[in-house]
Amino acid sequence: MIASKQIVLPVTGMTCANCVATIERSLKKEKGVGSVVVNLSSERATVEYNPELVGLETLIGRVDRAGYGVAYGEANIAVIGLSDDNDARRLEKVIEKIYGVTKVQVNLVTENLRVTYVPTLVSQNDLRRAMRGVGFSAVESGGDERDAEAEARAADIKHQRQLLITSLIFTVPLFLLSMGRDFGLLPPAWSHAAWVNWLMFAMATPVQFYVGAPYYRRALSSYTESSCQHGSPDRNRDYSSLSSFDCHHDRPV
Repeated sequence: MIASKQIVLPVTGMTCANCVATIERSLKKEKGVGSVVVNLSSERATVEYNPELVGLETLIGRVDRAGYGVAYGEANIAVIGLSDDNDARRLEKVIEKIYGVTKVQVNLVTENLRVTYVPTLVSQNDLRRAMRGVGFSAVESGGDERDAEAEARAADIKHQRQLLITSLIFTVPLFLLSMGRDFGLLPPAWSHAAWVNWLMFAMATPVQFYVGAPYYRRALSSYTESSCQHGSPDRNRDYSSLSSFDCHHDRPV
């Protein structure tokens, strides 16, 4: 009997209980997955599965297809002992076999190893240990023990902050212009001018389709996964958003 394996994936993009349910539903649909527990506060998904039926890449793909992401760490390690292409290929093969590593590139010219990995499954110490096991060593530096998961989450927070700022830049003037027209605060010549409608359309579009893009991706994933019969909250929110966008810009000139 094959023993089940349990892993923890650091998930990005979750904001509510519906996100938790969506990820759990997506992962449980994969054949070989036994149990899934997603924790919103720690932003981690604990998955128990049969490694003979499903692999790490497939599980990560399930999270991606649900409209969310996995926090990756990235290591750039200066390698001592590389002499030719054979050494580079040998080192790549060894690192690729480490569970939790998703991408490996060895540059012989710069003697550098670049690795993308899941920080809850493998650490940079594990990478260095594997290197030493095949006769290579790493140049130690002060920044080797960085928290890769924290860095990945910090990058996600920075991106969310950029989306918020972009939204405010366009939404605040749009709100003032719209309310000003509705309450008769704009000059009469402006109230029914075609250019005002086009201006409002131009300000609403980036918010709707750039800032709101993650929600549309999740709604699309909801359709493709057929995750629920009567519509998820994310999908209903997108319907409402599109309806408002359409009605707001369908006024007669």
